[in-house]
Amino acid sequence: MFKRKQKLRREINEQLLNTLTKCKNDWLRQKRIVEGSIEPSEEVIYQLKLSEAKYLFLLKEVRHLNLSFNKKL
Repeated sequence: MFKRKQKLRREINEQLLNTLTKCKNDWLRQKRIVEGSIEPSEEVIYQLKLSEAKYLFLLKEVRHLNLSFNKKL
């Protein structure tokens, strides 16, 4: 029974780290678009702020759970 919980926790942690990586890449991509734009629209700026908020939230959760990419999950 404990192995099942450990396996489930490991899978959830892997998903969280994968989602964090995707959100970071999305945020950085949108940041480059805004920096390269002469006059970015409000929608683009809104999407940038939303992406940043998602990334920072997930980063806070990963830190709270004391996870890292180097750890053996």
